[in-house]
Amino acid sequence: MGNRESLIAGAKQCLRDVGYTRTTARDIATAAGVSLAAIGYHFGSTRELLNQALMEALAEWGAELATALQATDGSTEAVWTAVIESVRTQRPLWTTQFELAGQVDRLPEIHDFLVAGQRTGRTELAGLFGAAEGEEGRLIGGLAQALLAGLAIQWLIDPDGALTATDLTAALKLAARDRP
Repeated sequence: MGNRESLIAGAKQCLRDVGYTRTTARDIATAAGVSLAAIGYHFGSTRELLNQALMEALAEWGAELATALQATDGSTEAVWTAVIESVRTQRPLWTTQFELAGQVDRLPEIHDFLVAGQRTGRTELAGLFGAAEGEEGRLIGGLAQALLAGLAIQWLIDPDGALTATDLTAALKLAARDRP
């Protein structure tokens, strides 16, 4: 592995260990086992390196989550079980995503990447729940994203009190009842 690849791997590790905004050039260089000067030489800046590492890490995680979701039987409970498992196993990346969501106005170079990821996620979630394309897909995908983000926050902050997949499925059935 060359210095460039070592730096990306080190930056990914730092994203998992301390997050985006708290990672320093020294942290990355130490994790990568290379000099600080290598960051400038290969990426121009620490921020550019972090951005590339972040995009790669989130793309890898997104592919892993998509595979896990597609491997379910498609039932609501199975889909949410896979999401919860992702929060458990990829906690640092979920935390980093929420960190970045709160900083998106201060990190314009990340904005477009997050928007594209959100739109792709919405489309894929809509498909998992059997929604057609167009407006129905946008609505169902958006609802699934809202539930996903809320569920992830619950599991990140209070896993002992968070809804399980069974709880969420029961709650959705309760919420779907016809009300006067």
